[in-house]
Amino acid sequence: MDWTAEIETAAARIAGHVVVTPVMHSASFGVPVQMKLEQTQHTGSFKARGAFNTLLAGPVPEAGVVAASGGNHGAAVAHAARALGYPAHIFVPEMAGASKIALIERTGAALTVVPGEYADALDMARRYEAERGAMQIHAYDAVGTVAGQGTLMREWEAQGLDADTILIAVGGGGLIGGALAWLQGRRKVVAVEPMTCNALSASVRAGRRVEVPVSGVAANALGSRSVGEICFSLVQQQATPVVEVTDGAIVEAQKALWQAHRQLVEPAGATALAALMSGAYVPARGERVAVLVCGANPAPDPLA
Repeated sequence: MDWTAEIETAAARIAGHVVVTPVMHSASFGVPVQMKLEQTQHTGSFKARGAFNTLLAGPVPEAGVVAASGGNHGAAVAHAARALGYPAHIFVPEMAGASKIALIERTGAALTVVPGEYADALDMARRYEAERGAMQIHAYDAVGTVAGQGTLMREWEAQGLDADTILIAVGGGGLIGGALAWLQGRRKVVAVEPMTCNALSASVRAGRRVEVPVSGVAANALGSRSVGEICFSLVQQQATPVVEVTDGAIVEAQKALWQAHRQLVEPAGATALAALMSGAYVPARGERVAVLVCGANPAPDPLA
């Protein structure tokens, strides 16, 4: 797979459809850190990149598109489909939470809330795809999705990223997969997972993809039972280190982003920073560190 070409094509394809998100430097978290504020993207997460890339690559059937999501991916697909004039049906689990469900409802997409977790929503979305002929947009394990998410790291480098190491939160692996696909080992990437949603670290330890139970404060965004094949392959190829953080550390990082810089994020959006603040990842002397802040849809919605 020529990931560089895929991501370059994706970047040209989605230009004008997504936000070029800002970066900032901070000395508020114990060590100097550069952050990319991707939570300012359409619908509050990086997911719009993969959604627009997939839809613009076309063709889209008359039945439109279908997606399963913990919330953010569904909102992004619904937004992109509405912007491009396609019908969309989104399946989310009950654990997505009221704020993300309301966000999807505001796009006008058809929405089905499924008992259980993300895997249960995915089962129903696949059934809908088979019955209706709609195009499935996978949340993290499809080339179009991963290439779209890879445009984020391409964009960050173009903005002058000056870090040796980048910390990125992991759920199913679409975001970190895109970053690894673009960087190809030029910089160190550290994967950060909640201890209660640790599909990647469990798979790395096992030497193969395994399923794990999911729970905790970030489960409605990072709660994939298994990590994607694309992500896992790239992690194995590049020997990407993985660290785990507690729910308490995630909440503290979430509070710190608000208190220091008035950045309101959901737990998943603060997970990468939690690794730095809690000591789960300790930079070497002189190591320049960057953190990707990736989601802005806390539950409950504080302004609902």
